[in-house]
Amino acid sequence: MKAVKIPHIDTKKVEEMILALGAIGAHSGTGVWRTVYSNEWVAAQNLVADWSRAEGLDVRFDAVGNLWGRVDGVDGGKIIVSGSHIDSQCPGGRYDGALGVVAALVAIAALKAEFGSPRKPLEFVSFCEEEGSRFPTAGFWGSRAIVGRVTPQDCDTVLEATGDSIGSTMAAIGFNPARIAEAARNDIEAFVELHIEQGPILEDANLPVAIVDAITHIRQTKVTLTGQSNHAGAFPMDIRCDPMAGFAEVVTSVIDHAHTLGRPAVTTIGQCIPGPNSAAIIPRSVTFTIDARHPNPEAAALLYQTHDRMLSEIATRRGLTLETQILIDHPACPSDPDLLSALGRAADSAGVATMHMASGAGHDAQQMAKICPIAMIFVRSKDGRSHTPEEFSTIEDIVAGIKVLAGALYELAY
Repeated sequence: MKAVKIPHIDTKKVEEMILALGAIGAHSGTGVWRTVYSNEWVAAQNLVADWSRAEGLDVRFDAVGNLWGRVDGVDGGKIIVSGSHIDSQCPGGRYDGALGVVAALVAIAALKAEFGSPRKPLEFVSFCEEEGSRFPTAGFWGSRAIVGRVTPQDCDTVLEATGDSIGSTMAAIGFNPARIAEAARNDIEAFVELHIEQGPILEDANLPVAIVDAITHIRQTKVTLTGQSNHAGAFPMDIRCDPMAGFAEVVTSVIDHAHTLGRPAVTTIGQCIPGPNSAAIIPRSVTFTIDARHPNPEAAALLYQTHDRMLSEIATRRGLTLETQILIDHPACPSDPDLLSALGRAADSAGVATMHMASGAGHDAQQMAKICPIAMIFVRSKDGRSHTPEEFSTIEDIVAGIKVLAGALYELAY
């Protein structure tokens, strides 16, 4: 087997790029507020495009606004792609998504400079609206367009808080919503995404980089328990039909169940809306969300079945009406074994210590898996912080991750 070659990565250049990108939409000291199709987002995409042209890459924006940079392969064929997103939470940090864009561009440019043209084409991509922070129902908008899961009709029905549609916002900066189907691709052979970990596992293990072997199943369920509203003082406890009491039992049951299962199972109650929301009234109803995740498909199915059983039993025993609505259901996404092997060989060649782990968050790679094999690289995040201006990764860890990415791209494309 031929050795995996690792190009030189310019540490100072990488750091300068991260800081320059972080200055666009800078917010809360070390954070960014950079929502899709905003002036800040356009400026950031244009900066990445300028960097790409300076490295000799062919640059284009697709119909939805994803930015692509390409190096042609001498043998042609399907494309090896890496990238992530530069839209942020409100506010978010400098590294979530943006690091994967910088890493992909740096890795491809370094490969091109050191080893010339690849056999297979190489492209990086900067996706749009991964977060859904401006348009709440538009998460993974750019990658979903690439895999054919966005329609021109969606451009009219996906709205931000102001009521403006995503299509009208696209049109205002020069993208034509009627042509959104043109963003779809069928010529991608593999996709590898580098991202900060967004959790504390690497830090606990004292390792700089992880190879991600699966992306978790994510299911968010909206639950409403309805009972009978009465006076908080005058109505006896033994004859109440109290949905808040049912809610409290559900919370302890589903959270304790995740604790019992242990890592990587997680369950979160993120929203709770009692109605009426008054100190002296037994609520008539309580509406809340359950976010439950597991990267193993069989374990995830069992987790959701257990939650359904708990909800039904508690509601029936307490005389409550139960309504449920699944808001999000993204199945677990295993990484491709061949790509995992390539990443492992690259890490060995680069002398980077790694571990394997699952991603507890969703990523664009989960969407890209619908059209090609995928894998991911995680870079250690200080204190496991993410979706906050406080997120931080050291330049040493970042460069280690880029070396693993570059080595894998070398094996796949060269």
